[in-house]
Amino acid sequence: MFFEYPGLLWLLALPLLLVAHYIYIELSGRRPHLRVSTSVPWNAGGKTVLSWLRHVPFVLRTAALCLIIIAIARPRSSTQMEKIDTEGIDIMLAMDVSTSMLARDFTPDRISAAKDIAIEFISQRPSDRMGIAVFAGESYTQCPLTTDRATLINLMKEVQTDLIEDGTAIGNGLATAVARMKDSDAKSRVVILLTDGVNNSGEVAPQTAAEIASTYGVRVYTIGVGANGMAPYPVMTPWGVEMQQVQVEIDEELLKSIAETTGGKYFRATDNTKLSEIYSEINKMEKARTTIDSFPIYKELFDRYAVWALVCLLLEMLVKLLIRRLP
Repeated sequence: MFFEYPGLLWLLALPLLLVAHYIYIELSGRRPHLRVSTSVPWNAGGKTVLSWLRHVPFVLRTAALCLIIIAIARPRSSTQMEKIDTEGIDIMLAMDVSTSMLARDFTPDRISAAKDIAIEFISQRPSDRMGIAVFAGESYTQCPLTTDRATLINLMKEVQTDLIEDGTAIGNGLATAVARMKDSDAKSRVVILLTDGVNNSGEVAPQTAAEIASTYGVRVYTIGVGANGMAPYPVMTPWGVEMQQVQVEIDEELLKSIAETTGGKYFRATDNTKLSEIYSEINKMEKARTTIDSFPIYKELFDRYAVWALVCLLLEMLVKLLIRRLP
């Protein structure tokens, strides 16, 4: 058995102090007393059951306190081991956050739909390490590779436009994602690159980034996001925000070339349903299972200590009631 929070066990010093104080009170004669003219009737009686029972509530209360402290220190055991299958895949999601991702040909817009479907994809792969890189006119890592799904999903929810210089630096976004997994020893390394535009900025050429990815054995799946032809886009006017139709421009040849260079595949998403289907297809394609023999099974033990603490408190109440009823 071990404790998740062993530092809390120092609190067991409190019951020891209470016991020392109780003994001091008993031996020093500072207990509540009553003055009488003579103690002869009590001297002849000796020790009664009541005189011994009066200590029991304190013992039970102290035992309950000890058990509660042990329970909140979270005792656990891990004597059992289990063989599990895991995917053994590292995945970086490289997402375009340029302002064009606010177009409303998806529901409610491109970037919101991309985030929601990416979160669903993350939830479906609990055993893989995953991370997030975002790019517009420049790029940065939103979340490094991790198995902490809660943190990853929260950071995905925080992805938005207007945080960095606008533009579409596909090469920078891909290079940032590849840099995060170049030293990985996973059996399979994958980048899912999602963009809705044409490369128009950045220091790294997209094809150069693709060749770097191929050198490190990173496979890139590219997704072109946007309806065919025209798409509604929110534009600020003197009369407020109005929807205007804008031309959808996606460099599909570039995205196909990146995917081909790295052994990946190009997809085109024209609505929420299609984008969801693309992630589902990638989910099925990327399976590289491996077995881990030393995965411990943890068993929580705090509940038994909590139950015994409750029993002690109930017994304390019962003994107090019994003492009151004794003559």
